[in-house]
Amino acid sequence: MGMVSTRRWTAVLALAAATVACMGQALTKQPASVYHARRVALAGELKGGVAILFAAAEPVLDFMPYRQDEDFYYLTGWNEPGAALLVEGANGTERGYREILFLPTRNLRAETYTGPKLDADSPGVTAATGVDAVEPMTALATDLNHMIDADRKLAFNLWTQPASAQARAVIGFTAATLGEDQSPTAHDVTTLTMPLREVKDAGEVDLIEKATAASIAAQRAMFRVVKPGVTERAVAGEMTAVWMEQGCERQAYAPIVGSGINSTTLHYSANSRTIEDGDVVVVDAACEFSMYASDITRTVPANGHFTARQREIYDIVLGAQQAAMDAFVAGKSTINDYYRKDPNSLDTAAYNYVNTHGKDLHGQPLGKYWLHGLGHMVGIDVHDPANYPAVLKPGMVFTIEPGVYIPEEKIGVRIECDFLVGADGKLIDLDAALPHTAEDVEAAMRGK
Repeated sequence: MGMVSTRRWTAVLALAAATVACMGQALTKQPASVYHARRVALAGELKGGVAILFAAAEPVLDFMPYRQDEDFYYLTGWNEPGAALLVEGANGTERGYREILFLPTRNLRAETYTGPKLDADSPGVTAATGVDAVEPMTALATDLNHMIDADRKLAFNLWTQPASAQARAVIGFTAATLGEDQSPTAHDVTTLTMPLREVKDAGEVDLIEKATAASIAAQRAMFRVVKPGVTERAVAGEMTAVWMEQGCERQAYAPIVGSGINSTTLHYSANSRTIEDGDVVVVDAACEFSMYASDITRTVPANGHFTARQREIYDIVLGAQQAAMDAFVAGKSTINDYYRKDPNSLDTAAYNYVNTHGKDLHGQPLGKYWLHGLGHMVGIDVHDPANYPAVLKPGMVFTIEPGVYIPEEKIGVRIECDFLVGADGKLIDLDAALPHTAEDVEAAMRGK
């Protein structure tokens, strides 16, 4: 088989192996003290309340590898399904801080397929989890009953995941155990975890940089593979193989390889077209390393050379990205100001550049062909949560990704890089090693 086919099958076989033994995969975790400090920080926001978070369930389909709930992983670093975390905030002298990890009863038959897991009775389980106390899942309702019975005000200060069926069930069952007609009031815990996750610590930045390095390697492989006659899916397969060879567990999102007219569809992911001579190809594809994501887009000419019009649009998009970088001021600039109402937003700076450079076929400005926000936070989720437009501060990682999409010309161009706000407030391009200019992209496609 040719190189692309061989790599694709390598990726498929590796993905299958990861699915069979997904719980045995080794993620690079931070020290237990880091996760403990995050739980303490969450407790400080509870004002004496209680937070209950549940781990993600096993995937329904066999080919879907397990991926932990993002908030749960952020707070625990625990990568097994079916668990629950309880964090109780201190309430003056009445109650102190408490944290408990609840683990489900083991299913030994299922473990012959998924691999062994831990429960509350497993030797060394407290050290393995890094949580102060580990109890069986059956104790969760009892513990919560006793806590609210001792302090009925807690019934109005519970925090859970709003979309979790397990959370809703335990809240409802707790009402029954207390003899109440109404369930306790459950607040959205993600409103508390979101600001905690916005600023990355050094360990998180290191994991994002590893994901970025692997994503850059895959993008470089893409430069060598894209050519007329190759399918979009083959390009995605080549990149998938590189990610897995680099030690990444999965793609960060469905790879986008959009050629020709598909380059103008923002989240095109069918990857079913065969690339033709004269196409531009938007390749928005990156991976996760130990749960942390990267997000990179490059636009390339199918035959290795941009036409004059394609290069004009490319240079305008690159200029918009640079305009945003030049406008950046830590602690003042904002990102993802979709309607550009904030004069300090990088969206405004980039949009103004696009709208004042170049015209469409009818002589009109190009601003109307930019259809999305300028960027977003990156972390455990490729679109990490934030209150947008978000003020950019040291320790934040985000994308700057202007784009122009002109269907009538079959030209779509997006250039996306990951940026870190350094401790000194300066902007750091995490994708600096990857070609940015049209000249460098063409050179990379020639193998230089």
